[in-house]
Formats: sequence, structure tokens, C-alpha cells
Amino acid sequence: MRVLMVCSSGGHLTQLYVLKDWWEQHDTHWVTFDTEHARSLLADRPTTWAHHPTTRNIPNLIRNFGVALGTFLRRRPDVVVSTGAGVAVPFFLLARLFRVPTAYLEVYDRITTPTLTGRICAPVSDVFMVQWPEQQSLYRNGVVVGRVF
Repeated sequence: MRVLMVCSSGGHLTQLYVLKDWWEQHDTHWVTFDTEHARSLLADRPTTWAHHPTTRNIPNLIRNFGVALGTFLRRRPDVVVSTGAGVAVPFFLLARLFRVPTAYLEVYDRITTPTLTGRICAPVSDVFMVQWPEQQSLYRNGVVVGRVF
């Protein structure tokens, strides 16, 4: 299975990386930001660098739609998996357009308020996972999977 792992660097990347036992079994391609942390963690993994910052940055959102389109056409993923943040939005919207299943894992540190990316991606996610029971009230289709770290 071709898995596209999409996330911001830092904690979002760390949250996806700890699922290594799962993603290592698949043909995985990463999309994240070109940071020292990402380069060291993904040194031996195929990676596409996205534009950042993404938080409420319209020019980079548009640029990342281009990155997403190119990545979809080259990689032809079977599924897109993300922990956010903003970089996930163009990938999830294009995944819906291309009928590629998506799985979103909401971050563990936003328990009482939804994230902007979570609010945007939840309606277009095939599976929307939360790490705390309290988060389930924020996302009506959220599935509690427990803490991931």
C-alpha cells in the first residue's frame, strides 16, 4: 500500500513517526517542512518538502496545493495520513477530489478546543481519530484511539 504521511514538523511529525511499526510495513512517502528535526528523523525516507509557515498563510496554502497536486500525480497514494497542521488541508481536499481515503489523528494537546486544521479536515476525513474522550465532543465523527506518543 502506498501511504502518504503529511504533517507539519516538530510535534506533528513526532506524533506520526511513533506509528513506525505500522507505516514501516508500507511504501511510505512523507510530506513535511524542511527543518533540522525533519531532516534528521526522515534522513533515509522519501520526503517532499512543503512550504511553511502555513498557519493562516494564504500564499503558502496556494503553494502547498501545487505541492499536493504534484505529489498525488507522482506518488498515486492509496491513503493519506496526517496529524496536521495546515499543510494537511490541501492534501485532504485533493484526496477527496481523487477519491483517496484519508485518516487524520488530532493532536494530543488540544483537549477542550478544536484545532483549525481539525475543523477543516474532519468533514473530508474517512477516519478522524482523537486521543482523548473529551475531544470526541469536538468532532462528532471522532474515534477515540488513545494517546499516541
